[in-house]
Amino acid sequence: MKTANSRVSDSLRRIDLSGADTLHKRRYLHRQWLVTNGLGGYASETIAGAVTWRYHGLLVAALPAPHGRVVMLNHLSEYLVRPDGCAIQFGGLEPEKDGEPTMANYLREFRLENQIPVWIYDIEGVRIERRLLMPYLQNTVHVTYRLVTEHSGFSLEIRPGLNFRRIEANLEQTPARAYEIRAVGSRYEVDSHDRFPPLRLTVHGAAASFTQDGGSLRQLVYERDAERGLDSRGSLWSPGYFRINLNTGQPATLIGSTESWHTLEALDPDAAYQTEKERHARLLRIADPRVQHGPAAELVMAADQFIITPAGRVKDAARARAAGDELRSVIAGYHWFTDWGRDTMISLEGLTLTTGRLHEAAWILRTFAQYVRDGLIPNMFPEGQNEGLYHTADATLWFFHAVNRYVQVSKDDSMVADLLPVLREIAAAHLRGTKFGIHVDPTDGLLSQGEEGYQLTWMDAKVGDWVVTPRRGKAVEINALWYNALRLLERWLGDSGDAIGSSEYERHADRARESFNRRFWNPKRRCLFDVVDGDTGDDPAVRPNQLFALSLEFPVLNPERWAEVLEIVEAELVTPVGLRSLSRDHPDYKPKYFGDLRARDAAYHQGTVWAWLIGPFIDAWMKVHPGAKDAARQFLHGFVPQLEEGCVGSINEIFDAEPPYTERGCVAQAWSVAEVLRCFALTA
Repeated sequence: MKTANSRVSDSLRRIDLSGADTLHKRRYLHRQWLVTNGLGGYASETIAGAVTWRYHGLLVAALPAPHGRVVMLNHLSEYLVRPDGCAIQFGGLEPEKDGEPTMANYLREFRLENQIPVWIYDIEGVRIERRLLMPYLQNTVHVTYRLVTEHSGFSLEIRPGLNFRRIEANLEQTPARAYEIRAVGSRYEVDSHDRFPPLRLTVHGAAASFTQDGGSLRQLVYERDAERGLDSRGSLWSPGYFRINLNTGQPATLIGSTESWHTLEALDPDAAYQTEKERHARLLRIADPRVQHGPAAELVMAADQFIITPAGRVKDAARARAAGDELRSVIAGYHWFTDWGRDTMISLEGLTLTTGRLHEAAWILRTFAQYVRDGLIPNMFPEGQNEGLYHTADATLWFFHAVNRYVQVSKDDSMVADLLPVLREIAAAHLRGTKFGIHVDPTDGLLSQGEEGYQLTWMDAKVGDWVVTPRRGKAVEINALWYNALRLLERWLGDSGDAIGSSEYERHADRARESFNRRFWNPKRRCLFDVVDGDTGDDPAVRPNQLFALSLEFPVLNPERWAEVLEIVEAELVTPVGLRSLSRDHPDYKPKYFGDLRARDAAYHQGTVWAWLIGPFIDAWMKVHPGAKDAARQFLHGFVPQLEEGCVGSINEIFDAEPPYTERGCVAQAWSVAEVLRCFALTA
């Protein structure tokens, strides 16, 4: 018997389920798909069409503050109606039989065409193609159905399920509010009489009609939320169902939107599809030639999902346009992260420079330059809010790195000239001391950080008042980034003609380097301490953070020790899908990321594998082994199968620390995609 198999081309990933046995089919059907709209909104479910956690929905709209992202069209139940009137459900939810959703028996193929998901169903010999897209920069979704085989007398019945709520809202709230449905011709509006806008629904197709049946409730169990120890039972309300005749060669499309009727009707379904295809083709065309083929090309498409125009920050957008720019940011991960400063700066090279989107890279950098406060860029923007939170010690130092990489690739020296006053003030703020205990120790020139109740580094797990990985003191990667920033500022000031300023930062850099090599070297383990002068002294834990001492453009670690650091990191931390966050021999090592919030956060940085760390590892590898591109590329091979795992066509945030390295966390993570994509280009 055939089993599920896949084929990859430059723009296509195909999963063939036509001959899969039950075990293989179940394995694939729990995987997810993701479509985004460039605003932070998205559509996402499992391949089988099941809603398994609160973040799933066919239209999760990105609305202005204070709304944030709101699930507006939760789900569709889809039926093929035979000429004799018998309705067969082929898509959507249905009670399980023997542990497998029965509608999955009809699914024969799932594929991604440049990130546009397509399903092929075979219902008793009647083949239907289903396709979903979101027009760019609209809170709109198109679900299109096409009869593939030659049949007549069949129709399609689509029942929407609704429960308007913010993506993080409690599931137990029953949608008992008085939904009202209004109809004007073929236009329908569902209004919750709440703070959310109405959901607008319309259908393009032959003899389309809507039957309002008084509304009905369906109870759901959200399996993934149950696994995470969260409330997991909720309801969906349905106003009725649409009926459309199915004719071979005549597609039928359901459109759901929070946009005005004028906006959502500006493009008919065929024009919207062609426009999106052309946009995706252009994205691939402008990307670095080294990533225009194979799995790397899929990651170019995936990278597009994270670059957004923040829908809610209207004032910021107006300010940017007044200066001749556009507001841009980066969603850190789907489904629940917003835009984070650290993730944005780490991801910028892979998401924008490797993909040829230089203008957007510049807009992102200028956007964050406008957000600098007290020498810091925001750590993150909370869902539905306009103001950022600034509790981070490393995001601002990554800003220097991102500016440098942009200038090197774009040759746009004006960026440094424009941002130099901001960059200089950032360094000055760190030297004199800024918020959260971030300051340069006058005794050795190293950067120290930490404040009770906060975790300021990227290892930022915190449960209530419990900071899981307290790294207060002088963290190794913070000081590697600080040294890199000092050297960059030294160079930029020198290039600008400010010899005195350049010399000043040269002195700071020289002192930091001397102190770093004296203080951070751990002769017992022949690698670097993770933190020195911490709450409990010097921390000898073997973590990946030490890689940054040699991976950055200006490595702070003396070259004679590079090979030893790389050797211990490779031996103890490297896996096929990234690097462990802690060595196996540490007493706090956790091999699996699973369970309720406390259990998960206890493992988040205590062994859990992070995909993005493959980037600095390969940077370090190629410094120790210059020219060994083929050998370095071997470290990327494990990511290719992942394009068919958690979220088809993307890469998860994290993985378990031991085989089979089960994917965990966000199903699509910006810096995972960005760093793997960047390394595909680097090692080509």
